[in-house]
Amino acid sequence: MASPMASLLPPVALSLAVLTLSACSIVSPVPLWELAKATGGMATMSMQSEPGEAVNTVYYPHAPFTTLCIEFNPNTASADVIPALQTALRAHQIESRVYDEQSPVAACAVWLRYSAQMTWDKRPMTDSYQAYVSAASLTLQSAKGQVLSSSHYVVDPDFGRSKWATTHDKLAPVVAALVTGIVPERRGAPLSKEKS
Repeated sequence: MASPMASLLPPVALSLAVLTLSACSIVSPVPLWELAKATGGMATMSMQSEPGEAVNTVYYPHAPFTTLCIEFNPNTASADVIPALQTALRAHQIESRVYDEQSPVAACAVWLRYSAQMTWDKRPMTDSYQAYVSAASLTLQSAKGQVLSSSHYVVDPDFGRSKWATTHDKLAPVVAALVTGIVPERRGAPLSKEKS
């Protein structure tokens, strides 16, 4: 016959083992530190994936248009800048074609000229470097070279709120400001409207 003490031993041992394991995962600073790092990394990554903002926008009143030509900039290393621009323009019912600087095209009444700066950095919680658009400048010009509007994108230097957003998410607000002249107050620098 088993003693009463022997029958209590397995539940007591099991309870002690569970308490020891749970105390280890709750009290130990290493798992808490890893959790804090992961949470901070995820918060940083989500914060750095916010859409871009249009800054330093200048808009001169001009006739509306539904088509424009984009002058290809060979000095911009990112392959997704032009598709991002064209998608953002389509959202405003503006169709576009891309031409080389040397192409003699007289049919384009409005030209979009752009430049973009690429920077390399590590994404949060990764060890590999990745290129991203850190600044961009867009200018609308008439066929005669008259500036119709200009707007810019720059990664926020303090928090990098849009650093890892897609190129489209960075440039769409800039294109909107460029073609409409409207910059949301909370997001960009004050809009300067001037008459030509």
